Amino acid sequence: MSMRISRGLCVVGAGAAVAAVVAGTSPAAAAGSPRFLSPSELPPHATSAWTAGPVTAGQPDPLPMCVGDALPSISVHRAYRTDLDTGALQVTVVERSEQRAKDFAALLRKDLDGCAKKLMEQDPEITAQQKYYGKLNVEEGAHVYGVHTEATWGASDINMFSVGRDGTTVTLVQWGQMGTFADAQVADFKTTTVKAVNKLY
Repeated sequence: MSMRISRGLCVVGAGAAVAAVVAGTSPAAAAGSPRFLSPSELPPHATSAWTAGPVTAGQPDPLPMCVGDALPSISVHRAYRTDLDTGALQVTVVERSEQRAKDFAALLRKDLDGCAKKLMEQDPEITAQQKYYGKLNVEEGAHVYGVHTEATWGASDINMFSVGRDGTTVTLVQWGQMGTFADAQVADFKTTTVKAVNKLY
């Protein structure tokens, strides 16, 4: 499984995706809330279909690595998994103003910019590298990142992140599985990100 990093470093994998939806359903799925990705809109898996948990109010549990501390209590999230070692998470926050949304998106991007360094500071048994895959032209924009972590005990995981905004709404999408940058489905993840931002309202 790709959730093997200890000491609070959460890499979204199948186990993490399941844990993130244990809280169950909530009123967040009611009319007027942002729409979330459907399983079919995630990067396609070669041998397993995606399934999705309920749309759930509050912070995901466990929190996603690097950006988890920034997620407020007003977050709404949905977790996804395949039958193998691949998981995903979408977290959406509706702010009171466009400026607050802009500031929140900037905070998430700042956390992602320093993700690899933070992971290695938190756990000396982890080696991390990251890449920035650019800005996508959708609504107010979305930014895509990749983070590879390798542990001394042999775990190797690749995670993709994106932060997008539409007006007062910010969404974070994370996808993760065992592997390296060579296993990152960058083009597919960018397509997923565009769909996520377009679906916010």
